[in-house]
Order: sequence, then C-alpha cells, then structure tokens
Amino acid sequence: MAGEVPLDIQTFKDTTVVNFGATTILDTQLIERMSKELYKLVDDFGRRKLILDFAEVKFLSSSALGMLLNLRKKATAVKGQVVICGMRTDLQKVFKITRIDKLFDFYDSEEKALNAFGIYTSG
Repeated sequence: MAGEVPLDIQTFKDTTVVNFGATTILDTQLIERMSKELYKLVDDFGRRKLILDFAEVKFLSSSALGMLLNLRKKATAVKGQVVICGMRTDLQKVFKITRIDKLFDFYDSEEKALNAFGIYTSG
C-alpha cells in the first residue's frame, strides 16, 4: 500500500483500540487511508466497540472530523459504539464548537475507556 497509515490497532477481548501515530491529521490522502483502515474494522472485521486514542494528536482537519462521523455512523448501524480518549483540551474545543462532542463519549485515558467497556487492565 502506498504510504504507511500511522495507526496502531490492538484488540482487548471484544474491544478494539486505535492509537493515532500522527500528531497532525490534516493531509487528505492520509485521512483517506486512515478512513479505509478504520472502516474495515467495522465493515470487514465486525468490530463493534472502538476506542480512538488521540493522545498523540495535536491538530486535525474538518475532513478528519468527517471521517470520525462516518465511522460513528457505521458503528451505530451495527449497534456498535465509538469512544474517544486521551484528547487534548484544545482539540476538545473543536469538538464542542462543532457540537460533535454530543455524539461521542470522551475518556481521559485509554484505561478509563477500556473500563467503560468492562475491560480492566492492570497498571
């Protein structure tokens, strides 16, 4: 595949955690490649519980927001859920301004998000 997609995908029981390796999610081609990988989790692999860890992300574009909304729509269609964790305060403001914050549950850490899905980690 041309261009590496900076996603680290791990599975804990029935929950999939996606860590974004890019600090900026602005490039249209990168967003398109990320979209394909994320959508495959729901469409091809039947993953219904997704945690998106934004700890490394500093900037994202409106196209990236669109990708998140589409992912949520796909997950909701199969009675799934997408939650967000580790998001910086300045990025949370973007979600509030656009009112997208009403569509996702947010957690301070990956561990708290896993706990919300009934998965308890040690350490």
